[in-house]
Amino acid sequence: MPVDYKKIQPELYKPKKQPSIIEVPDMKFFMIDGKGDPNVSIEYKNAIEALYATSYSLKMKIIKKENPEDVYVVPPLEGLWYKEDMSSWSVNDKSDWEWTMMIRIPDFVSEDQINRSIEIARSNKNPIALDKIRVELYREGGAAQILYIGTYADEGPVIQKLHEYIKNKGFELSGKHHEIYLNDPRKTNADKLKTIIRQPCKYANLG
Repeated sequence: MPVDYKKIQPELYKPKKQPSIIEVPDMKFFMIDGKGDPNVSIEYKNAIEALYATSYSLKMKIIKKENPEDVYVVPPLEGLWYKEDMSSWSVNDKSDWEWTMMIRIPDFVSEDQINRSIEIARSNKNPIALDKIRVELYREGGAAQILYIGTYADEGPVIQKLHEYIKNKGFELSGKHHEIYLNDPRKTNADKLKTIIRQPCKYANLG
């Protein structure tokens, strides 16, 4: 059976609709940075196309042919959303959001395979944002998360609920707002979209 991180790491990909605190392990990702409202940004659209082109080139053109026992389900799209001053970050105003969109790379994939997947994507589809892709080990650590079902535009109250949970547990927010998209919005009704909302946090008394 293909490796599916949603099944083998349910603590990361199958949260409940009530907040919980978890420890997120270090993970490697294809990443692209950008800025602006994702609903209208061409830069955002181009970034998503490049990430998927590269991720599927890695799976279908390299791993499936060279290491069929390691075939895997491409992990879901994830996004980090932030501003330089996170205290002024607001879910209601997306125009000045900065973002990092990313797709996880399986642990067993080599640097050579990663590099070749980018070149295969270039020769096949050559997406506009391909040269913006970088590969990074993302260290998130302690975080709180919750499952949200519904439209992206209506996330606000659930994000607020998660932030209040963090503070009530004696933690404080740290790092970037993190979302993991479990559905394809092109194929799923907006009110049934499943999103993991994750917020890094640390003990408030640690400074």
